[in-house]
Amino acid sequence: MRTAWRLSVAAWLLWLAACAHPLPHAPAPDDAATGPRSLLLVSLDGVHPDDLARGDTPNIDRLAREGVHARWMSPSYPALTFPNHYTIVTGLRPDRHGIVHNTMSDPDLGRFTLKMRDAVGDGRWWGGEPLWVTAERAGLRTAALAWPGSEAAVQGVRPDRWFLFDETRPIDERIRTVAGWLSEPEDTRPRLALLYFEHPDGAAHAHGPGSPQLRAAMREVDAAIGRLLDELGRSGAAARTDIVIVSDHGMAEVPAGQVVAIEDMVDPADAVLVSAGQVLGFRPQAGREADAERRLLGRHAHWQCWRRHELPARWHYGRHPRVPPIVCQMDPGWDALPREHIARRPPGTRGSHGYDPADPSMRAVFVAGGPSFRRGVALPPIDNVDVYPLLARLLGLQPVGDDGDPRALLPALREPGEVADGTGTPAH
Repeated sequence: MRTAWRLSVAAWLLWLAACAHPLPHAPAPDDAATGPRSLLLVSLDGVHPDDLARGDTPNIDRLAREGVHARWMSPSYPALTFPNHYTIVTGLRPDRHGIVHNTMSDPDLGRFTLKMRDAVGDGRWWGGEPLWVTAERAGLRTAALAWPGSEAAVQGVRPDRWFLFDETRPIDERIRTVAGWLSEPEDTRPRLALLYFEHPDGAAHAHGPGSPQLRAAMREVDAAIGRLLDELGRSGAAARTDIVIVSDHGMAEVPAGQVVAIEDMVDPADAVLVSAGQVLGFRPQAGREADAERRLLGRHAHWQCWRRHELPARWHYGRHPRVPPIVCQMDPGWDALPREHIARRPPGTRGSHGYDPADPSMRAVFVAGGPSFRRGVALPPIDNVDVYPLLARLLGLQPVGDDGDPRALLPALREPGEVADGTGTPAH
């Protein structure tokens, strides 16, 4: 599988190099309009570099070719949706911003899952300072369409315009909304806009990476991005809009039958399951700590478990009090589910994430273009905590989160010291 991954990414890089015609909707940087630039941050949930190497994404490919792209982007641990989306906009690892899992518990706040709207909208869960809070406090308008965290009043602040996540909202409606925002006059136009697409992740989970269903989802999302770029070009907004496209994590293939029943990992009488998925968290029952540790800790056939303060240092994980006392990591290609869920599981190959970020299957994507970016630049692999300093610099804001390297993405910029607006005001 790793050989196939290298070949597919190599094919994508060759495609980018070979196709030299310019984007019709992206003006040359020298033609960029003066005045404040807007920044559009787009997330494609679950997209792996392989997904840009199959010929299904001509619009994203052209943006990469005409702008900049990283060979890949490493997610933070755990390689899950909410923790990594929030890392990208805070510059903090999950262990520091507090969204340590898609499902978690807090002694004061109770339970958090993706489907618990009250919890998702409660700003007390969301630590750090997301970029839209910093921007709003600096007097910059912001708008978010379902970016994780944007529904909550973090530190009492939400984006100027925000939407509850609604997976039934048509893609065309999302595109019209965001294109409309960015085409507004300067006095109402958001300087920061965020857009989220969940479609690739859902298709890959249900049918596996590289499946026809995932490829169809990629074509649909890519066509939508093409329509957005065309609309920005028609309105003149493209000349003053920087676009950054990222994903939160990649996706691994899970062959049929490669699933472990959580009840076989530990007796529920010994430990309570706190966080489910490919990163599992357990809290030993009172008085059963020794039994839980004896059953869970160490290497097993398809997973490994640690006390939270003994997790591998490279994961930067285990200090936040929401991290459960025992953390178990499944091997790539293996799922862990309650037995009752396994009984209802459809047959066939599926896709999963949440594995070790160092595994090639977990790699994410980074593509960017616009008046602030150089043209035709291929970057080495980056870490997703390095994206936030770039975003802050593009908006002329002082970064608050400090887990990333502010120098990592400077080679992507035309004028690294002067990118905040079209008048040359530098980011400090």
